Amino acid sequence: MHKKKNELYELISDIKTKKEFEHDITTRYAAYDELLDKDAIAFLIVDELGRNVHSITKIAQLPADGDATVIGKVLSISEAKPFKRKNGTPGKVVNLDLCDETGSCKLVLWNDDTDLITNKDIVPGTTVKIINGYIKQGFAGLEINLGRWGLFEVIPADTTHQQDSTTSPKEITGILLKKEPTKAFFKDDGEFGFVTTITVKEHDKETRVTLWDRHVKDIQSFAIGDPITLKQVTTKDNNGTIEYHVNGTSTLQKHR
Repeated sequence: MHKKKNELYELISDIKTKKEFEHDITTRYAAYDELLDKDAIAFLIVDELGRNVHSITKIAQLPADGDATVIGKVLSISEAKPFKRKNGTPGKVVNLDLCDETGSCKLVLWNDDTDLITNKDIVPGTTVKIINGYIKQGFAGLEINLGRWGLFEVIPADTTHQQDSTTSPKEITGILLKKEPTKAFFKDDGEFGFVTTITVKEHDKETRVTLWDRHVKDIQSFAIGDPITLKQVTTKDNNGTIEYHVNGTSTLQKHR
């Protein structure tokens, strides 16, 4: 389970004073537009300083139940499988096979986390790092899940293949129905990225749209029920499933 910032500070107390630690947290909290809570930011600071309590764990040494940080090479990626939650809303899951020199395991990504696959060009052969993933017993053995406190990083390599095709940008206009929690991830250049998903109602149709980076900050000024127009939305055909992404030159606007 994740630790609170006061517990995390003990891991770096010989590097920073408590006042410096709190100042760093407050500065980043403002810089991230309050997208991450202060405990999560404290975890990131500790990880950057190399004092993450979750040091790298080899796959053969993964605990049957607990948290771990793992580096592995992607062997294969399943197609996204849709399912319905208990409340009837749609979800999706993607399974990846990971390996290191000691063994192999599953990496399971659920719902919005599956967008990290298509937007970071992950293919078989890509090396990834899962920071603070939680481990549990699955149908095919131990599996790593990227939960609320997990981070995802791609280890840079010469693998830049596309897994999906991109069609012409479109415009989405409707009412903002839902904003889902923000996730953070590491970009290839070591900087943090942000991703979230919103649901927009267009007439009688509900459309889920994934927002990236600065657009995640932009959506914070919108309230549920606000009329919204998304322009230059990227539309992707991922194995027959149409996905909508707001990134790059996309814009968010309130309309009357």
